[in-house]
Amino acid sequence: MGRRLVLSTLSVVVVVVFLLGVPLGVAMRNGIQSSAADSLRAEAQRLLNTVEVRTARGEQVDQESLQRQVSQDRSATVVLTGGQTILLGAPAPDEGNPLRVELTGEQGEQVVVLESRARVTRQVHKAWLLILIEAFFAVATAGALAALQARSLARPLVDLAEAAERFGSGDPRRRRHRRSYGLPEVDRVADVLERRAERISRILAAERQFAANASHQLRTPLTALSMRLEEITMSDDMDAMRDEATVALSQVERLTEVVSQLLAQNRTPMAVSGDSIDIDKIVSQQLDEWSVAFSKANRGLQLVGVPNLTARANPASVSQILATLVENALAHGGGTVTIRTRTVGGSVVLEVTDEGGGVNDALGHRIFEAGVSGGESTGRGLALARDLARADGARLELVQQRPAVFALFLAAPDEVIG
Repeated sequence: MGRRLVLSTLSVVVVVVFLLGVPLGVAMRNGIQSSAADSLRAEAQRLLNTVEVRTARGEQVDQESLQRQVSQDRSATVVLTGGQTILLGAPAPDEGNPLRVELTGEQGEQVVVLESRARVTRQVHKAWLLILIEAFFAVATAGALAALQARSLARPLVDLAEAAERFGSGDPRRRRHRRSYGLPEVDRVADVLERRAERISRILAAERQFAANASHQLRTPLTALSMRLEEITMSDDMDAMRDEATVALSQVERLTEVVSQLLAQNRTPMAVSGDSIDIDKIVSQQLDEWSVAFSKANRGLQLVGVPNLTARANPASVSQILATLVENALAHGGGTVTIRTRTVGGSVVLEVTDEGGGVNDALGHRIFEAGVSGGESTGRGLALARDLARADGARLELVQQRPAVFALFLAAPDEVIG
């Protein structure tokens, strides 16, 4: 593009210089020739006037009296009425077509003035050379300005091409501190690309977040379901197999709820539920799901506290949060895991605690940050659980580090939801 712009600009400048320079050169040539002819005629007329005046006065007309009237580079011939011929100035030019002016006076005197065309030709050549030099500098200046302009025009297009290339390669990151290109159209295109890049970045970030959340939230119910299926395959008691299958079906239903919840969260933010949920039912579901895992680990899982509590919350969210806390206690805690239900003020509280060493002091204030973990896990579980609690109008906190006590605060049924 830059090369084409420079070539097109130079082409236009050359055409303009040609269209202006040629007529100017012709005009200057004609002017020089006309000026030389006028000067030659004026000198001839002055010489004739001198001859006529001296003749009228009766004075002698000779070479000495007329020599000062003729330029050194010109040749003049004066023919008096008596036939006398006087030669003045330089010798007559030997070229075939010199500049010539011939005048005749009232008494018959004749004056002929000649000048070589070489001087006029040199002046014309100088004029053409001056025009050519000016034309060269005009073309060179136009070329330099065109190159600078082409560079300034090509730079934003190159930047836009690089941005488009980044978008195509899956890297829609926005360049920081982009300067204005000084071209409204290009600036507008760049602004549109940057807005699209920001939107694509948000979409990709949301998709990655959704994939990470989905993989983590689906892992727990799938793990519990696989344990139930293992129990079914290892049991020969039809009644036990039927009970395990019933629990497995409930886990499948919960898995379906988790998937629906994830899809709903990906489309629109979750609203605070206005329905009352049975806390005992949700906790019992968790006890059934995790009983096999705790049995294999030779650890206990129990429920204590106030029975028959209800709260305003989303049952799928509460189940997922509680499952995350129980799984976290199983993976990082020790001894018996206790789920305690109680009420504080206008809130229903679900506490999950174990008999392990608790949370390290260095992790206490960062335990809910994504990627922070005291073990080999991804560190996403507690962060997702807190996000679910906030989205449902609840609150998840670490109320004690040793032993670790996590508390989920839910709105009581009679509390006004703002």
